[in-house]
Amino acid sequence: MNRDDVAWSGYWPASPTPFTESGAVDADGLRDLMNLYADVAVDGVLVNGSTGEWFSQTDDERRQVAEIAIDAVAGRFPVVIGVSAYTARESSELAAHAASAGADGVLSTPPPYVHTSGEETFRFYEKISTATELPFMAYNWPRGVAVDMAAVPGLFSRLADLDNVVAIKDSTGDWLRMLDTVEAVSDRVRVFGSFLHRRGLATLLELGGDGNIDGGGVGAPFAVPFYRAVAERDADSARGWVDKYRAFSGSLINGDYSGIHASPIPQLKAVMNLLGQPGGYVRDPLLPVTDPETLDVLQNIVVQSGIQDAYARPVGASHAL
Repeated sequence: MNRDDVAWSGYWPASPTPFTESGAVDADGLRDLMNLYADVAVDGVLVNGSTGEWFSQTDDERRQVAEIAIDAVAGRFPVVIGVSAYTARESSELAAHAASAGADGVLSTPPPYVHTSGEETFRFYEKISTATELPFMAYNWPRGVAVDMAAVPGLFSRLADLDNVVAIKDSTGDWLRMLDTVEAVSDRVRVFGSFLHRRGLATLLELGGDGNIDGGGVGAPFAVPFYRAVAERDADSARGWVDKYRAFSGSLINGDYSGIHASPIPQLKAVMNLLGQPGGYVRDPLLPVTDPETLDVLQNIVVQSGIQDAYARPVGASHAL
């Protein structure tokens, strides 16, 4: 397989997993969230990634979440299931379940906590990417796993040559390293990275790259039309949309993917709840955002960004400035 075997591009939410106040998986909330993503015309979704709090779920819950999401999306856009785990065996078992449930692909980071070497990381991906016949996305997430694959010379190129690897999600936090990734492998695999700013627009139009997988997807009313404009090579329209997105997102998330006002997932769910979206509660060890001053700051960001009004527009109307 290679990049031409999938049509993965554009703006994808990394979906949170809605939990009830008691900590149970909120199945109805998750279905509602997939329908919201369809309403705002996203290009795909990642389920059970870092934003999905896979680390606080049992394997049975991860399977449940995957099944609910795949069923709710019902083929309207690609669903990629996160299968990150501490061992290749665990990841492979989750990948096999994702395949049986009808997923369009699977994704994994290197194993967390372990600090694998370049060769160990490659062997890990060699095993799990062939556990099924599904298209596979390798996920570089140094903030979460303390390994930056982009810093290992030639590693992404080796991964791009593996049979089922069709994409790389590069969340290095080092933008120049991400550009190196685009240059090195975007002719062979899809590259999802940090493109939602004017420098990213220039990269997409001239160098390469395919899309963003964005925590929670709350910026969809700005990011979806941005990628539509990029596909049409309408740079003027794309600049307008990406400036709106950047003003909103830049008030919430730092360049290294840390949250500005709270840790990223609680902050995201607080913003979603302010927007009336089914973000739900976080799970231990995360804590919900309850401080009134912080919630006021987040509410002001929502209001100033115009994102709430953008969600109120009819589907399709968001594609004109």
